[in-house]
Amino acid sequence: MPILKQINKTRVPVKIYTEDIAPQAIDQLVNIANLPIVHHHVAAMPDVHLGIGATVGSVIPTLNAVIPAAVGVDIGCGMNAVRTSLTANDLPDNLYQIRSRIEARVPVGFNWHQRTVVNRSTVNGLDKPLDDLVGKHPAIMKMLKGFNHTWHRQLGTLGGGNHFIELCLDENDDVWIMLHSGSRGVGNVIGRYFINLAKKDMRRHQQHLPDANLAYFSEGSEHFADYVMAVNWAQEYAWVNRQEMMKLVVDALKASALPDFTLTKKAINCHHNYISHETHYGQRVLVTRKGAIRAGLGELGIIPGSMGARSYIVEGKGAKASFCSCAHGAGRSMSRTAAKRAFSVQDLAAQTAGVECRKDRGMLDEIPGAYKDIDQVMANQADLVNVVHTLKQVVCVKG
Repeated sequence: MPILKQINKTRVPVKIYTEDIAPQAIDQLVNIANLPIVHHHVAAMPDVHLGIGATVGSVIPTLNAVIPAAVGVDIGCGMNAVRTSLTANDLPDNLYQIRSRIEARVPVGFNWHQRTVVNRSTVNGLDKPLDDLVGKHPAIMKMLKGFNHTWHRQLGTLGGGNHFIELCLDENDDVWIMLHSGSRGVGNVIGRYFINLAKKDMRRHQQHLPDANLAYFSEGSEHFADYVMAVNWAQEYAWVNRQEMMKLVVDALKASALPDFTLTKKAINCHHNYISHETHYGQRVLVTRKGAIRAGLGELGIIPGSMGARSYIVEGKGAKASFCSCAHGAGRSMSRTAAKRAFSVQDLAAQTAGVECRKDRGMLDEIPGAYKDIDQVMANQADLVNVVHTLKQVVCVKG
């Protein structure tokens, strides 16, 4: 479907690919569209919902500037998926042991590895630019306990919240591994540090903003280059984190009582909280995708549903009005607190029937009923992507 809602009473228009949007999210989009640094228009994806400062599910092109809170604190958060040669018939009726083996290999929640699991050359490649960054901004190290120890050992770990690892079946009953995570603790402190620095800069220059969380760095300012470098580093860290987790999940499956298998499709690894230098509407801009993936012509991406709904492997159509972007998932329809009030453990069990996953109170905030209808989200972005594969999870690991 085409753009379903457009706001024109702003400095630049807002183009929205859904009618299912909360008034508070519209207010945030209006605030963004009135900033002097935004180029041409703001695009809101079909999964758009309230965020901190900027809406989740928004695509924000900026001229010679960047908004740290729009990128957020889970810098480089994204998806990784790969198809295996296994089929549904190769899986046991009871999938608990497979879930347990994955959880034993990949630390979840607040846990991390007892030792660094990534090869030394990869760690060294990440270490030098990070050393340069904290040399200029030593306060970053003080924000994360055991800084070097922590970021080393969190490589190859899941985290909590909406991050997950899943085994899925596609329309041909082929087994896929799909996972969702980001830059872990180190990305979080980098994000928080520069968000606060941007707010201080705005106050110092007496820049008046509709929301303090929309504070930005202009190119040529004291911290712009350092922030862009820090984000690029965190995005690389998140990419490596997902790659390492994928290896660990494959190892866990190979250690299970399954037939020998191979990976039969090149891994798809895509960010959905990140910045990228791109050209749109005749200008070189910094595109911030906050809860959106790039969907350039022919580019593959991953759009997950909730832990009880379908997910999609998609191919981008390169839609100009969305800045070659699409939704990053179903998008929340209620807050975590509201979900815990509205649903019971029995509701969770019913909504995740047929999925091997945790079904306890700790998962209530991630219950499928707290998310938008993924099928409606997909229908609203038919102009943005083609569906290549439809996946349904049979195992879901969450922190």
